Amino acid sequence: MPRLVINGTAHELIGDLITIGRAPGNTIVIEDSSVSSRHAELLRDGENYRLKDLDSTNGTRVNGASVTETTLRPGDRIQFGAAQAHYETAAAESQVQPQPPRSIESESTKTSAATPQFGDSLLFQRQKDQKDPVRTAILIASAVVLLLFFCSMVAVLLMHAPPA
Repeated sequence: MPRLVINGTAHELIGDLITIGRAPGNTIVIEDSSVSSRHAELLRDGENYRLKDLDSTNGTRVNGASVTETTLRPGDRIQFGAAQAHYETAAAESQVQPQPPRSIESESTKTSAATPQFGDSLLFQRQKDQKDPVRTAILIASAVVLLLFFCSMVAVLLMHAPPA
């Protein structure tokens, strides 16, 4: 039987439609502020399920790729906002292998000018190796002001020094 393991909790997937979100009325409730109240849904598609993002605020990613709709495969890693999950089936439980990242998107997502990359910058997560020109300019300006201050203090001390 297929199941979705979210943050260590296994949810057996029973039924043709399973809703996922933060609101209590969902089939699977994820209590995480990065998850929308109605975040996504799973639709039975033969032996597997199709995952559909419901225009959630922080998006849905499968194996690192932003998706709007895709068929899940055993071992897929899913991210609802910042909540981590993975999809398992009975046949694949003994041999779950990580899948390489793949990008499966609907036609509307393919034609959009810019796809948001929610996995690259989760809420409150520090971004590494990012150069911020405003921060750099503030640091340089602060260093110059500090240098000018010390130079002016030396000049004042020299002007008021007793003659030798």
